[in-house]
Amino acid sequence: MEAGGLSAPWQGIDWQAPWLQGWAPLASSAPTVCGALEAARPATHPVRFVPQSTLPAGVAYEQFIFDTGGVLTRDNLHDFFNGLVWLRFPQTKQRLNQLHAQALAAQGVGATRGPLRDAATLLDENGALLLAPEPLWQALAARQWQRLFVELRPLWQQAQCILFGHALLEQLIQPRKPLTAHVYQARTAMKPGADIDTWLAHDLDAAHLARKPFTPLPVLGIPGWCADNANYSFYDDSFVFRSARVA
Repeated sequence: MEAGGLSAPWQGIDWQAPWLQGWAPLASSAPTVCGALEAARPATHPVRFVPQSTLPAGVAYEQFIFDTGGVLTRDNLHDFFNGLVWLRFPQTKQRLNQLHAQALAAQGVGATRGPLRDAATLLDENGALLLAPEPLWQALAARQWQRLFVELRPLWQQAQCILFGHALLEQLIQPRKPLTAHVYQARTAMKPGADIDTWLAHDLDAAHLARKPFTPLPVLGIPGWCADNANYSFYDDSFVFRSARVA
C-alpha cells in the first residue's frame, strides 16, 4: 500500500504474463506514477516525467514534450505503461514525438490529426513488432489464421512479438480474446543483433507511416499467450479472427 492507504496503479500487475516478458518490472515506493517513473529513469535518458498539471493551457500534449522534454504523466495505468515504453524505447518514442511536432508545425491543431499523426498515434497506442520467419508474416498478411496459428505453430518458437502500444499493454491487465495489436510493417529488415529501438526509430519515415503500414493480430492467438488456444477451435471465432477484406 502507498501513502494514504491507496494502492499504486502498477501494483497487482502480473509481470510473468507472456506479453510482459522483456519488460523490466517496476517496483517503487514512490506514491505517484510520475515519481516511480522518474526513479527508474536513467540519468542519460532523453526525457523526464512530469505531472500532467505542468501542461500550460492551450499547448498540445506532443508539442509540450517536444519543446520541454517533459512527458506529462497522470496517476493511472495508461500513463504508467506509456512511461515504461519511453524507458524501453526512447529513440522510437522521440521519433514519433518529432513526427507529431513536425505535423503540428505544418498544419496546426485541427479537428482531425491527419494521416501521419493518426498512424503515429495508432502505433503509439496499439502497435506491436513481430520478429518472425517469413512464412508467418505471409500468413499474417493474408489473415490465414489456421495456417498462422495451427499449421505453422512450430515456427512460433522462432518468433517474437513485442508489444509497443501502451494502451494495449494497459488493456491486457484484463486479457480479452478480441484484443488486437496493429503490427508494424517496416520498410527495412532488422539485421541480426541490431538494437530494436535504434532500428525502429530509423525506420519510421513520415510518408511510409502515413500509409498506415499495419496488420491486425489478435494477440491472445499467439501460442503460449492464452491457455485456451491450445484447443484449435479457439481460432474458429470469426468475430475475432476475421478474413481479409475483398477489394
